[in-house]
Amino acid sequence: MQLSSVAVIVKDRAKASRWYEEKLGFEVRDEHGHWVTVAPKGSDVVIHLCDEFYDLEPGNTGISFTTKNVARVQKEFEKKGVKFTHATSTEDWGTYAMFADPDGNEYWLIED
Repeated sequence: MQLSSVAVIVKDRAKASRWYEEKLGFEVRDEHGHWVTVAPKGSDVVIHLCDEFYDLEPGNTGISFTTKNVARVQKEFEKKGVKFTHATSTEDWGTYAMFADPDGNEYWLIED
């Protein structure tokens, strides 16, 4: 499992992504609906820029991890007592699940 992304709420994702590109030399990696991801060239970890009108749900940290098999990791974690708030499912952008720490902070598992 690898750290994949960290979400940041921005007022205007297009303006924010341009700032990361022009000022920091980051590259745009992906765009989908209300978000865009940016990262330093060569980095495996991205910043997930989300428009502020799509606030993160309560508890959602916006931090994601990648793994080769989300369903397998979910089973392994559940055996250890980790609570999943969203079971493994597939959307048009990929397969994912969400789990919570003891304080209710939620993290994403995304299949790579």
